Amino acid sequence: MDSEELLAQLADIHLPGAISYWPPAPGWWILALIALIALALLVRKAKRYRTQQNICQYALAELDACYARYTNTDNGNLGELKLRFVNQFNSVLRRVALVHFPQANVASLGGAAWVDFIRQNSESSLLDEEISAALQYGRFQTQCDVDVDAMLELGHQWISTLYLAKSAAIEPRGVGANA
Repeated sequence: MDSEELLAQLADIHLPGAISYWPPAPGWWILALIALIALALLVRKAKRYRTQQNICQYALAELDACYARYTNTDNGNLGELKLRFVNQFNSVLRRVALVHFPQANVASLGGAAWVDFIRQNSESSLLDEEISAALQYGRFQTQCDVDVDAMLELGHQWISTLYLAKSAAIEPRGVGANA
């Protein structure tokens, strides 16, 4: 047989079929799974951050409501009004601490231990001796002389840095009026 006969016996070249896009290769499935997990983690983190913002806004609104009650009362006894504000302020800070640090026995803290807790757990550069004394002994006094505006600023700073400066590792339970 000569080469022309052999060439005539050969079949034409068959081109492969078109490459299908479905089903994808295993690498694409793995990449899609990783993307879904990353998206789920991102959504979870965004929800946690939004919850933290809501709790912070609620706590700051509570502080502002305490201040509004202080400024809008027509009672002539300023010392009594300040004392009431100090106790309400202390209550708001304690509720925030109970939500943010549920295992820290915050409810049992009082006096100097409570003030030390405030100093240790968030930004408290505005916590001077006058405010410290008001937070320690305010509920045991009949009159109180403290700078309410500075105290309000301390509360705003403490709560804001507690919730917004760093993401909380503990899932928040929410701040309620009876918390």
